[in-house]
Amino acid sequence: MTLDERARLWNEAVRFHGHRCPGLAIGVRMALDYKERIGLRERAGDEEIVAVTETDSCSVDGIQSVLGCTAGKGNLRICRRGKHVFTFFQRSGGEGLRYSWKSAGLEGMSREEKTEYFLNAPNEVLYNVEPARCSLPLKAAIYASVPCALCRELTAEPQLRVREGQPVCRECAGEAL
Repeated sequence: MTLDERARLWNEAVRFHGHRCPGLAIGVRMALDYKERIGLRERAGDEEIVAVTETDSCSVDGIQSVLGCTAGKGNLRICRRGKHVFTFFQRSGGEGLRYSWKSAGLEGMSREEKTEYFLNAPNEVLYNVEPARCSLPLKAAIYASVPCALCRELTAEPQLRVREGQPVCRECAGEAL
């Protein structure tokens, strides 16, 4: 991948995310590495690439922008563990790679200095890459929408509860968001 292409993808990620920051640089950097390793030319149009993230930080926007993984398509799974760890899969092969961020010791650097460092330092200084520790998530399921017997809002069938023989949404069943 050329430097111009990397710069273009970074700028697209910044536009998508809304600002430059070290967290975005982390996600972009690892997504670019994965993209290069598997020879991916375009973003995922559907569910060809799956990302499992162990954080809900700014870095996730970098992954969405570069790889095309989104929660709405079902090829982005967020598991909040507070770790900058990302596992990427190709649906066609099922094999995955786990990226874990290791860059530390950057005390005293400004946000902008960290961002630039994260975008330009050697891969081996920034993160580890190993085989996936989790399995490839199933494809996104599509369910029928059923009106809640109480509020009448359409609800995905598996999210309904049965109260007095009637389908009710989780909110009407008394479950908190």
